[in-house]
Amino acid sequence: MSCVFLGHPRFLNQLSSGLDVVGLAGEWLTSAANTNMFTYEVSPVFVLMEEFLLRKMQSIVGWSDDVGDGIFCPGGTISNLYSVLLARYHFYPEVKTMGMGVLPQLALFTSEQSHYSVKKSAAVLGMGSKNVFMVKCDDSGKMIPSELESCIVAADKKGLVPFYVNATAGTTVYGAFDPLDAIADICQRHTLWMHVDVRLFVTFKYLFSRAWSVTWNPHKMMGVPLQCSVILVKKRGLLQECNDFGAEYLFQTDKIYDVSYDTGDKSFQCGRHVDVFKLWLMWKAKGSEGFGAQVNKLFSFHLNPQSILTEHICPLPLTQPEHSNVCFWYIPPSLRSLPPGPDRDARLHQVAPRIKGRMMEKGSVMIGYQPLGDKVNFFRCVFSNPATQQEDVDFLLEEIARLADDL
Repeated sequence: MSCVFLGHPRFLNQLSSGLDVVGLAGEWLTSAANTNMFTYEVSPVFVLMEEFLLRKMQSIVGWSDDVGDGIFCPGGTISNLYSVLLARYHFYPEVKTMGMGVLPQLALFTSEQSHYSVKKSAAVLGMGSKNVFMVKCDDSGKMIPSELESCIVAADKKGLVPFYVNATAGTTVYGAFDPLDAIADICQRHTLWMHVDVRLFVTFKYLFSRAWSVTWNPHKMMGVPLQCSVILVKKRGLLQECNDFGAEYLFQTDKIYDVSYDTGDKSFQCGRHVDVFKLWLMWKAKGSEGFGAQVNKLFSFHLNPQSILTEHICPLPLTQPEHSNVCFWYIPPSLRSLPPGPDRDARLHQVAPRIKGRMMEKGSVMIGYQPLGDKVNFFRCVFSNPATQQEDVDFLLEEIARLADDL
């Protein structure tokens, strides 16, 4: 039996990759402790660590000390699910006891290039995936604010009640940043919950300070071992109000310590894995500057076009990339003399899957591919592993050319 080694510097398939030995040590320790995050009495040090790091992260996104809350979650999809759950409860707290039957039909809005978890959240929470409006993007993958406004008007005309907008800071395919300030203006004008799904180490306070909630995944660009995701909420106490049921066998109110540290009722889980310690340990080892330098290095691969683009590597027609994604087609010898058109596109559509298949059989490198809209299959190279060097990028391009020689 073989296993894909996501820590290998030539694994460029997904955003979660790399192997950080400090984070691994943190994971080993928490597994050895085998503790649970639902009460302070069971996990006092880890609960305090979580509170400390959540406050630090709230400060980084630009929120003042007197607001903000959060909780560590098992992945970005669950974090985004929390954001929809909290938004619904904020506007319609009666849903907790009375159910969806007492609410109007609600409408959610997200870009057509956002993560699929927004639609999944609407389905899981009983609002229906068809009530998620997919807002058009520009050629760089950014949500178009005027299209968001049009979708809100369209939802209202259909008798739906708009309540939630998801914006993305680093889309899955292009790594695009939605125009957050313009989206915040629209949300403020229509009194909508604004959530931002973030995929990098946040250093731009002004971008996120107007959001009502933020998903932050340290297991992506920060390189923390899976899983490590956080939902940050601007309204302190909302997590508790939305999710608590006060089980008396677990959350007694007459304990000898401050029971606000019993965080289990802030979550819709019961048992919760300790995900905070590995992040805390890595932050102590690297510092914010170290994390920033790590991300900047990964960005350098797309900021230097010569590092990835060669004569027969054709980038998608985007403006300057904003993230560590590089999207391109490889044109094999058999297609170089063909004029643009349906026949060439049909044949080019088969190139990336066949090259990737050969890569996987050989076990030399792994990279993703996909179509998008009217664009046929292209490679999506994601730089997220701090171990990746320029020689690995050179190998990738040479390997693509070798494996496509007879296509």
